[in-house]
Amino acid sequence: MSSNARRPATGNGYRTGYLRSVAWFRRRDAWFAEQLARTGVLRCVVCWQGAARRDLELHHLDYSLVVRTRHGWDAGEEHEHLQPMHPGCHEVVHRILEADPVLRRHRTRPIATVLAIRTARVRIATLQGTSR
Repeated sequence: MSSNARRPATGNGYRTGYLRSVAWFRRRDAWFAEQLARTGVLRCVVCWQGAARRDLELHHLDYSLVVRTRHGWDAGEEHEHLQPMHPGCHEVVHRILEADPVLRRHRTRPIATVLAIRTARVRIATLQGTSR
């Protein structure tokens, strides 16, 4: 059974290779350009705050189209497989995924992430003293 928890960077080709590759940088830049063309605004999917591109990271819902070939990495993620998050919100989502055994082990990554985002929104709203 696979896990939605982050794997250590050591020996992890995705984290030490793909996320540092030209293919990823191009895909990430293309994602932000496409999102701006679609909506005219960039927004964190966790806290809903608008943000500049430099203030957001992209969270993967699905890795199936990220492929290492003999020529390098193929960045084939669908637009919807990438979700923009502030670094702090992104960290909260990962901590929820890692801490909750159901989300970590018994759900698909897209479903687990959607549920973790909902949990993060509730936590943020509680900390701010509001409800969403």
